[in-house]
Amino acid sequence: MPCLSLVFRLFSELKTHIDDEYARAGIQDPRILLTTSRDPSSRLTQFLKELRLVFPNSQRINRGNAVVKELVEAARTNDFSDLIIVHEHRGEPDGLIVTHLPYGPTAYFGLSNVVLRHDLSSKLGTMSEAAPHLIFDNFSTALGARLQTLLSSLFPVPKDDSRRVMTFANREDLISFRHHVYKKTGASDLELGEVGPRFEAKLYQLKLGTVDMPEAEMEWVLRPFMNTAKKRKALG
Repeated sequence: MPCLSLVFRLFSELKTHIDDEYARAGIQDPRILLTTSRDPSSRLTQFLKELRLVFPNSQRINRGNAVVKELVEAARTNDFSDLIIVHEHRGEPDGLIVTHLPYGPTAYFGLSNVVLRHDLSSKLGTMSEAAPHLIFDNFSTALGARLQTLLSSLFPVPKDDSRRVMTFANREDLISFRHHVYKKTGASDLELGEVGPRFEAKLYQLKLGTVDMPEAEMEWVLRPFMNTAKKRKALG
C-alpha cells in the first residue's frame, strides 16, 4: 500500500523534538519536583510552599547539600516529569528554573514583584488543589508558542467544574502570573477573587537539555540589545 507508507513517512519527517519532549502532555498527568537554592530564607521557603499548591501533583523537598546533578537524577529515578528550582537574592525570590524530564528543555526565568498569598490578605482560607483552567495571553510568536507548551505541560487537564484560573499574560516579554478562583453569584454573574501568589517572570534563556547539562544546545537567549529594542517582541 504505497499511499499508506507515504503517509507514515511524511508524518515521521514532520515530527520534531517538541513532539518527543511533550508526547505525554495531556495524556499522563505531570509530576513536579520543587526545590530551592541552598540555605533558603524563610520567605523563599514560604514561596516554595505556595508553588506546591499552584502546581497539582507536585512535591517539594529540602535542597540540603545536594548538587544539581543529584537533584535531576533523583527526579528522573522517581519518574517526575519536571524539576523546578527557585532562587533568591537578599531574601527575595528572583529566579525560577523549569527543566522538563528526562531530557529537557530547560527554561530560565528572572522573577520580580513577587507577592505571597498572605501579602495579599490574611483571610484567604484553604487553597483549592483542583487542576486549574489556564489562560495564555499574547504568546503569538514561535517562541511564545514554545513557552506556552512548556508552561501548560506543568498542569493536568482540568475538569469542567474547576473554579481555579491561572493566567499568564505577556506584555513586552514580561509574563505576569495571576491566580484566581471564581464562583457564580447569579445566572450569568461571576465573582472573581485573587488568591495568589503573583509575580512577573522574564525568560532569559531556553536550552534543549536539562539543567545539569551545561553543554546542551542553546535554543534562545536574551541578548543585551533586546532590552532596549522596545519594538522587538520575542513572545508575542
